[in-house]
Amino acid sequence: MAYTINEDCISCGACEAECPVNAISEGDGKYVIDAATCIDCGACAGVCPVDAPQG
Repeated sequence: MAYTINEDCISCGACEAECPVNAISEGDGKYVIDAATCIDCGACAGVCPVDAPQG
């Protein structure tokens, strides 16, 4: 199951830089994860200061 980014996202971009498969991009007001590309590694969740990525 791919990770998703909840409404707690503060658009800091830390998750995008950490993603090994470039599944994260800046969306409208928060970052978004492409479910088809996400490999469920959790790297994004490990660097997020507000725990927005949820698996």
